[in-house]
Amino acid sequence: MKDKMKSAEEAVKRVQSGQHVFVGSGASEPQRLVEALAARREELYDVELLHLLTLGTAPYAGPEFAGHLRHNALFIGPNVRGAVGAGLADYTPCYLSEIPSMIRSGRLRVDTALIQVAPPDGSSCSLGVSVDIVKAAVETAEYVVAQINRRMPATRGDSHVPLSRIDAFVEADQDLPTLPIQAPSTAATRIGRYVAQLVEDGSTIQAGIGSVPNAVLAALTDKKDLGVHSELVSDGVLSLIASRAVTGRRKTTNPGRVVSSFCLGSARLYEAVGQLREFEFYPTDYVNDPCVIQSNDRMVAINSALSVDLTGQVAADSVRGSFYSGVGGQVDFIRGAARSKGGKAIIAMPSTARDGTSRIVACLPEGTGVVTTRADVDFVVTEFGIASLKGKTIRERTLALSAVAHPAYRQRLIDEAKSRGFLDPGHITPLPELPYPAELECRRRFGDCEVFFRPMKPSDERRLKDLFYSQSKETTLMRFGVPLRFLSEQQFQDMVSIDYKDSMAIAAFAPHKESLRMIGVGRYYVEPDGREAEAAITVHDDYQRRGIGTFLMDCLAWSARRRGLETLRCEVMTPNTRIHHMLKRCFTRFEETGAGPNGTRLFVRLDDWKGEANPALEAAVRTNRAA
Repeated sequence: MKDKMKSAEEAVKRVQSGQHVFVGSGASEPQRLVEALAARREELYDVELLHLLTLGTAPYAGPEFAGHLRHNALFIGPNVRGAVGAGLADYTPCYLSEIPSMIRSGRLRVDTALIQVAPPDGSSCSLGVSVDIVKAAVETAEYVVAQINRRMPATRGDSHVPLSRIDAFVEADQDLPTLPIQAPSTAATRIGRYVAQLVEDGSTIQAGIGSVPNAVLAALTDKKDLGVHSELVSDGVLSLIASRAVTGRRKTTNPGRVVSSFCLGSARLYEAVGQLREFEFYPTDYVNDPCVIQSNDRMVAINSALSVDLTGQVAADSVRGSFYSGVGGQVDFIRGAARSKGGKAIIAMPSTARDGTSRIVACLPEGTGVVTTRADVDFVVTEFGIASLKGKTIRERTLALSAVAHPAYRQRLIDEAKSRGFLDPGHITPLPELPYPAELECRRRFGDCEVFFRPMKPSDERRLKDLFYSQSKETTLMRFGVPLRFLSEQQFQDMVSIDYKDSMAIAAFAPHKESLRMIGVGRYYVEPDGREAEAAITVHDDYQRRGIGTFLMDCLAWSARRRGLETLRCEVMTPNTRIHHMLKRCFTRFEETGAGPNGTRLFVRLDDWKGEANPALEAAVRTNRAA
């Protein structure tokens, strides 16, 4: 090995004009070698620098290097974004999982590889915090130069390369580039809480880096036995290990291990990945392989986007023809998670960009690239809620996505949707006056069935129809007072168009195969006097006599009290003894005041609600744990 030791200047002397040079990724960029190569600018012509992502300096991206060194980014970082936008550097869009095979096949040519390694251990050395596509470059290049950095941790997994494969070594100790931990904004914190509702105990997660991913990871500390299989790990994973939320016990692939291809973050993170046996690093053709990803049951892929249109198309690398980042591993993980048993593919993003424009748009602007198709995404999450897209029509997607857009843009989105034919021009879409009341979301077990309760959304129209047409004639008669065979489109739209102020509806959902079906609804409409509301409850025949209707009434009572209402009125068919029993369980008393249009009128005062004196019930109603 001694005969291979060289200075940085000597080591890069073999780079010739016209060659294709690979530069190590992320925090493993060999900065000393890059500086030495950049110093040869006047000697070299048409040298391509192939790079996945750079955190360090990028002197070769300046205009003075034109014609000498040209950067080819596989993922655009902030320090080369300007050069790419000005045409001084290139961007090659490709799936991260395919890059190693593209290098080996020669589609992405690599003549020389400049890498950084930890000090040698025996006959090999570790690639440290970035294995990703580096290993393929090392195996393919004709000439390999390694900067030995004693501050680079040796990592476990498939991270080692034999010393015999390296042609020159340069000793240069340098601090690894770090990323500051971004304090989550209020919006990011709310997004994190919503995403956490979608992550079950025992799930395996993938998440990136930044304010929103950090907030998501911070919201998962109360989970149990999570696993991690992610192209990138950040400081947030350390906190989950410390809280015992991440154990990897229930992972079905690489159990007990945090699997990644590279990490970015603080010096503390870099030290930890070298010390903790939980961390293992593998090349991206393993970590990002959709078949490997799907082998993890309950795989949850959490990615971000620049914008999403009302049909569910995701723009992640560009907007209006300007390239911003890259394809990366988003599609790899979204498709792998979709094929995983119990898996979920999530796009999490703020509802607005930094300039205040809406990230949810009716149609992606001209020149914007689609990274993830409308058929791939399960959920889109903003600070205003969760939009479920899988298996939904364009109309349902439009309603779901407009509901989680910033309130200032919702009416415009609805109007544009109607003009594009996504919605019927006569579709009734009153916009809620109040934010979606996520605090009313909760789970409660009734015997062997766990039921999820949440406020009604405009996108629930099809589920409400399924409930209406699947229940018995008797149940329909008891709910509506007349033997209805059908409801009009407008009536269904009215019933899901809830403003959460003068109208409220709580829907109950039970597991059905791998989805949820609506099994009950409790609703009230506030009278003009602002003190009283008419309430009604229906529960599907298959789920009656379990206490679900009683809990729906409790939810309505809790919401109505917060609204400042004094009484609830129920129009009841005669005879209907079940409603009497339900009201007795929920309230200390109720009044029967004679005949209504189709039966009897019952009144309850909200001051008589028993839930206030029942801490367990109060906690259940307040619990915010959705699916």
